[in-house]
Amino acid sequence: MKNIFFRSEFKFVFVALISSLFFSCYAENTEKAQSNSSQIEVVCTTGMVADLAKEIGGNRVNVIGLMGPGVDPHYYKASQGDLKKLEKADVVLYNGLFLEGKMESLFTQVGQRKRVVAVVSNLSEDQLLQPPEFEGNFDPHVWFDVELWSQTIDVVVTALVSVDPEGIEVYRKNGERYLKELQTLDDWVVLELSKIPSSRRVLVTAHDAFGYFGRAYDIEVVGLQGISTVAEYGVNDVTQLVDLIVSREIPAMFVESSVPERSIKAVQQGCIDRGHSVIIGGTLYSDAMGSAGSNADTYVGMVEENVRTIVSALK
Repeated sequence: MKNIFFRSEFKFVFVALISSLFFSCYAENTEKAQSNSSQIEVVCTTGMVADLAKEIGGNRVNVIGLMGPGVDPHYYKASQGDLKKLEKADVVLYNGLFLEGKMESLFTQVGQRKRVVAVVSNLSEDQLLQPPEFEGNFDPHVWFDVELWSQTIDVVVTALVSVDPEGIEVYRKNGERYLKELQTLDDWVVLELSKIPSSRRVLVTAHDAFGYFGRAYDIEVVGLQGISTVAEYGVNDVTQLVDLIVSREIPAMFVESSVPERSIKAVQQGCIDRGHSVIIGGTLYSDAMGSAGSNADTYVGMVEENVRTIVSALK
């Protein structure tokens, strides 16, 4: 009888324990589901824009980036999957200034039904570069000037508040914190680049994405292609760049993570044929950030990696 009673009691305790664990897990999962459902959906184009949204939105947002590492936004076309993500979004954030040129008409259409915001929309024309070959349009690569990019923070804060007014204090505090972080980053960039002698402060890359970087930090920038990678380069472009590198004895040039390196390789070979040895100083992140887990998977990390690569090759 004692054994029967013990087994019955044990079964009761065991069932009670399992039930407790089940309902505990159920409650936890339900809480998580409710938490996730309360987040606003923010769809972003480039990694830099997505990182902005994450920094400012924090736990109140679920950020979905359309363009991953190594993706060239100049060429990018929205897939069917992207269209579904855009339709489900509470707010859409993109760079603007025709960086995502093949998606501009789509942004206009989606903007008729929901909030669609270009993060550079508060920048004035006198802050922007307007290359002659761009036919009246502006250089969209503003993130290479850290101080200029920091001015997009208020735009993102306003966009998030417009669809989630209850989060206003969170967004404002996160924006203020991130602004201080970018100010510190900007000071660090200036200090690091000061290590490069004046005679070597020439940045040769695949395309003219680094114009704002050059203006902000006193670096001469030369690109084989124009502002947009859609523009093709020819034999004359290669020859002119080879002439420049050889005549000025430039020691290094750089490939870009989102641009095929064959163009820069052609320039390097042209220099070698002319008797000038020029190295590939490394890979720069231009139109896209690095892969997850790398040192360049955030905007701050990307800037730091680029600066370290440039300084190491040119100092």
